[in-house]
Amino acid sequence: MTKSLVFGHKNPDTDTICSAIAYAELKKAQGQDIEAVRLGEMNSETAFVLAYFKVEAPRLVATVANEVTTVSLVDHNEKQQSADDIADVTVLEVIDHHRIANFETADPLYYRAEPVGCTATILYKMFQEKGIEISNTTAGLMLSAIISDTLLYQSPTCTPEDKEVAEKLAVIAGIETATYGLDMLKAGADVSTKTVEELLLDAKEFEMGGSKVEIAQINVVDEQDVLVRQAEIEALMNQRIVDKGLDLYLFVVTNILTNDSVGIALGSKTDKVEAAYGITFAANVAPLAGVVSRKKQVVPILTDIFSK
Repeated sequence: MTKSLVFGHKNPDTDTICSAIAYAELKKAQGQDIEAVRLGEMNSETAFVLAYFKVEAPRLVATVANEVTTVSLVDHNEKQQSADDIADVTVLEVIDHHRIANFETADPLYYRAEPVGCTATILYKMFQEKGIEISNTTAGLMLSAIISDTLLYQSPTCTPEDKEVAEKLAVIAGIETATYGLDMLKAGADVSTKTVEELLLDAKEFEMGGSKVEIAQINVVDEQDVLVRQAEIEALMNQRIVDKGLDLYLFVVTNILTNDSVGIALGSKTDKVEAAYGITFAANVAPLAGVVSRKKQVVPILTDIFSK
């Protein structure tokens, strides 16, 4: 049997890692030889989750075509967010909950994209449809993914389906969601020991109206813990603008206690962010009231502005 790989986007978050592991479990139960891998370093929230459930982190890979000829994608589809050599392998399946952009294949494939808050929500339904039992550990990982992507159900991306699935997974995993979820989010929001690179770890690149945009996000309990390092952060942002030829780099600092964010923007098209939210940057910083979701409250709005 030919081996395959499954992975999520670069700069992986908890949904990316946990959904890759869950997908591999699902496919192995169907007799497939598949391994969950990752395309980048994990953040502290994901590390907390894997340590809690005593699960080894997926192997870090730089390329995939040197190992396999087929892959499956979870939690992404855009080529710039995927493996650098994604064009050199055959994509068999995509399980995602984001917009679809610049994605095409030479052959038919199984593509499942649903407007829910988390990839793990879709995977739960796939387990049910195939009649495959979810292990206690994998249920905990999938629950963690939903908690992360929905900010414990507080994000506008959260649907009733996400919450319903999470409650079922919590029973399987034997987890009290409120307590565990808050501990998990706080683990990810502790920036006291993070390097500047780690602050900007959760970053995704997008093509918007012919422009190259990168949007990074971090959750905190006090945005000042990040803003006091603004000079260091901007130095790294500027370097990435040069290295990648970006037109805009937006860093969204989200307070999980107030459900508001602050944006730091650099590049030649920061005016697009001002137009999108009716704000004015002062020293490259502006409040983003009520904004907590990159997927629903940032990417679609900026995509629309850049297309005009």
